[in-house]
Amino acid sequence: MTRANILNIQMNPKIGDKMYNCNKAGQFISDNSKEGLDLVVLPEFFSTGIDDISFVENPEEENKSGVIAYFCELARQFSTNIICGTIIEKAQNGKLYNTSYAINRHGEIVNKYRKIHLYNYLGGNEGKTITAGVTPVVAEFDFARVGMSICFDIRYPLLYKTLIKMGAEIIVSPSAWSVLSTNNPSDTADFINCWRAFNITRAAENLVCFVTSNLVGSGNAYLYSIGNSMIVNPEGKILYNAQNNECAHCQSVDLELIRRLKKEYPIYNLD
Repeated sequence: MTRANILNIQMNPKIGDKMYNCNKAGQFISDNSKEGLDLVVLPEFFSTGIDDISFVENPEEENKSGVIAYFCELARQFSTNIICGTIIEKAQNGKLYNTSYAINRHGEIVNKYRKIHLYNYLGGNEGKTITAGVTPVVAEFDFARVGMSICFDIRYPLLYKTLIKMGAEIIVSPSAWSVLSTNNPSDTADFINCWRAFNITRAAENLVCFVTSNLVGSGNAYLYSIGNSMIVNPEGKILYNAQNNECAHCQSVDLELIRRLKKEYPIYNLD
């Protein structure tokens, strides 16, 4: 395969309403299924929004997740691979993890990634209830090798260096990149500019297609999610930017370009 169709979903979830949010995401997939999808990417916290109550009181049980089971069925129904955003997962050891699942076209779970870099800064308290993961993950799909990351990981370039050494051709980042609702417009504009720069840099420095699927809008009284979900090619070209709309977009990406550049510039061998 020399090209792949990636469906990038940007959502403003209804806080705590998993069924509503899953159905909305499912409708986006159904509406775009005629494109012949190779990969669907959902945002961080897409099934609950940023909601501490849902995270602590209503997590998904490890290996028994209703949300993941729902998307396993959609993957099979529409013959697409899915990066299932993130859920808060209660592991068998009783700890909570911010976890992203990789599901193949047959509706099978092929891998999962637990967020390594938690957001514990400038008022963030993710680590208060969530345990950090420790293992980088590259999911083997039928069309490409997909490196997995989540939101705040984007600030840690050495994680991405590890992923390309593991063979990643596409890297995904389900996100809930947000600012305080009290921020003035100029501060928000600067914040968005930094976000765009991260997306472009992670794609170009690693010679991958970089896909961020972000939340958008005022999901709760305190935070505004900035949207700007992106698909960026390995030359740093923004192929798609969702801006501040709740939407889904199918983008064809050039896998041959990625593979050719990796041969010409073996960045993964350089320290």
